[in-house]
Amino acid sequence: MPIEVKSFLAARRFAAEKMQKLNLFETARLFCDVYCLEPGQAQKIHAHDGSDKVYAVLEGAVEAQIGEERRVGAEDGARYIGDEEVRVVVGGPHQGQVRRLVQERPNVAAEDLTDA
Repeated sequence: MPIEVKSFLAARRFAAEKMQKLNLFETARLFCDVYCLEPGQAQKIHAHDGSDKVYAVLEGAVEAQIGEERRVGAEDGARYIGDEEVRVVVGGPHQGQVRRLVQERPNVAAEDLTDA
């Protein structure tokens, strides 16, 4: 399989009506999305049971909410969320762009993932 390369900047799209969720990659084992949020927009609280998530802020500043805890993340920051319920919110005056990577747990033993 050849290496597939996609640009976050080329994929970005903002809309006043609602947050834009743009899929970059999806396989049976993982998916990688880019969220584009205008000020005041938010993602619905959700979880992916048994799957860990990493949110990386590509542009602007966003807030991640896990339960009652809220943390602001700025550009070049990444947040490991685990499999908790989470939502992303942009509350300030600037747009935010977030990359979300969700890794499904593979059904292979760790020794099967090492080079021979």
